[in-house]
Amino acid sequence: MARSLLPLLLLSLLSSSRLCEAAQKCRLRQRGFTAQAPFQTSPARGPTATAPGVGSFNSSDWQPFNYTSTKVRGVNLGGWFVLEPWITPSIFQATNNVNIVDEWTLGQLTDYNTTQQMLETHWATWYTEDDFVAMRDAGLNFARIPLGYWSIPTNDSVAPYHPGAYPFFVQALGWARKHAIHVIVDLHGAPGSQNGYDNSGQRTSNPVWGLNPQNVTRTLDLIGFLAKDVGGMMDAIELLNEPSGFLGPPWPDTIRNFWQSGYDVVRDVAGANVTVVIEDAFLGVQSWQGFLTEPSASNTLMDVHEYQIFNDTQLAFTWAQHISSACTLGPPLSTFSASNIWTIIGEWSIAITDCALWLNGRGVGARWDGTISGQSQVFGNCTGLSGNATTFSAAYKTFLRQYWEVQVDAGETAQGWIFWTWKTESADEWSYEKGLQGGWIPQDPSERLYPKLCG
Repeated sequence: MARSLLPLLLLSLLSSSRLCEAAQKCRLRQRGFTAQAPFQTSPARGPTATAPGVGSFNSSDWQPFNYTSTKVRGVNLGGWFVLEPWITPSIFQATNNVNIVDEWTLGQLTDYNTTQQMLETHWATWYTEDDFVAMRDAGLNFARIPLGYWSIPTNDSVAPYHPGAYPFFVQALGWARKHAIHVIVDLHGAPGSQNGYDNSGQRTSNPVWGLNPQNVTRTLDLIGFLAKDVGGMMDAIELLNEPSGFLGPPWPDTIRNFWQSGYDVVRDVAGANVTVVIEDAFLGVQSWQGFLTEPSASNTLMDVHEYQIFNDTQLAFTWAQHISSACTLGPPLSTFSASNIWTIIGEWSIAITDCALWLNGRGVGARWDGTISGQSQVFGNCTGLSGNATTFSAAYKTFLRQYWEVQVDAGETAQGWIFWTWKTESADEWSYEKGLQGGWIPQDPSERLYPKLCG
């Protein structure tokens, strides 16, 4: 999930010798990267003795998603295979160490065996098959599953990260298929960190993914592994989440070249049926005019992320201004998708404050109530706007419903939307599940109580 373009952002098993057939290997090597050696997982761990491959599932009756006739309506499965302190604060509180601020430091500063056991429990319980049933029953047709590079099995060291999530991830793909939920597999954390946010796995002021060609090559290897191993179980692969194009040279060029190379890898390894998803890299969709379009590319999709809470200007909005601002999102996305590639809003929320505990990072306060370091402007009290929904007023819930509707409509002017996120431990305004329970999100995502808010 994005943390805005402000300086705070930067504060904050299987053999891949099967990665390609002989001819494909040659093409991959010509692009400057090589497959990884086999990696074996312990047969005692995970939901199955070994992570099942594509052959374990019957895909004969599964049809690729038709983006031209059906809208993407989905949720992100945040905080599962990539920890974020604000989604599951209890995991970080249990360490009793304020220096543990992300998954990197969790691995660095805790006992390995204790943490591994905790993570395996988390992977097995944070999402279950029941969640996929609930998504289906809520009229949703897509799940975007964030995955860290350290969870993809290779022989490369991922220390201090903890590996082992891959069998649980493959199990999730099986649940999604069983319950008619299409999947975007989203590489959410890359070697060296692609943005410095804790949701990349490492909170750092010095992300280096885009500065080190070896990191980029390694990431392409991992994309190739996923495309080969689970290409038949996912509808789309998102090559990388929120790479920081705003950091300046060489990042924008590195990202552009990576998108092209990643597209080529997926096509070489998995064929044409897997949708390749790219992002605007905080540069705006106008920076990607004519990129990966037909006839030089096919079955590609642009993912843009929209939040109105990570800068003072938008935090100062009234409720009506939040709605009117959301109403402006649709036309440019519709125009871009009509003349370039399919487009969705792949992350968004109905939060209007940054009050959720540790949303800006563990130990970092909120702009809204002035608890963040260096914040001179205070917008209000967090009570009643964040946290437990029992504190939300009827008027606030009505606004949340209106805000949900206009953002859904904005996404559906193009190919659709994926809400961030399905569940959290304590920030109900961010939870689709809690929205359904509280009534500010409808059980039928096509239902409108306020159909003319945008005129």
